[in-house]
Amino acid sequence: MTEGSTSARRVLVAITGASGAVYGWRLLQVLSEVPDVESHLVVSPSGWTTLRHELDLGPEALQPMVHRLHDAGDLGAGPASGSFRCHGMVIAPCSMRTLGAVAHGLADNLVTRAADVMLKERRRLVLMARETPLHLGHLRNMTTVTEMGGIICPPMPAFYLRPQRIEDLVDASIARVMDLLDLPHQLSDRWSGLRQSV
Repeated sequence: MTEGSTSARRVLVAITGASGAVYGWRLLQVLSEVPDVESHLVVSPSGWTTLRHELDLGPEALQPMVHRLHDAGDLGAGPASGSFRCHGMVIAPCSMRTLGAVAHGLADNLVTRAADVMLKERRRLVLMARETPLHLGHLRNMTTVTEMGGIICPPMPAFYLRPQRIEDLVDASIARVMDLLDLPHQLSDRWSGLRQSV
């Protein structure tokens, strides 16, 4: 993609090594359809492993979808600074390692540093945490991130929408993320209540 306009809303997507790379991939597809969004991407080394294993995708498939693909080891990249204005950041999926690093301010790569920046600048940070079952350390890290202003948004299947395909389940979770970012989408129907039988 070409250089974005200064009026574009920047959204940073990070993909880490938890299972569920499809959530990051689908989010990038949806963001690419929103006219005034400038999407940036950073993928951890384990994230690339999962993308290849689960979706057969590498950098050549993702780079054309985003304004910029950042190297996870580049702590001098734009998203590492609070002066890099960003509408929101989503870690999709978010591994428990990444969650723990964010919870404890361990800004040791661009994913965790950018997340730390979002928290310190009081900007929207959404973590699609992916693990089950959860032990107490996971839960405490989720609480810590929430107390700092982040949003824990695990991808949970919504069966009340009567999904017919796996893609429907993925889209339902991405719809929640788009709502949290306050960005428009047409991913799923809005709940309007149960129909009353006559």
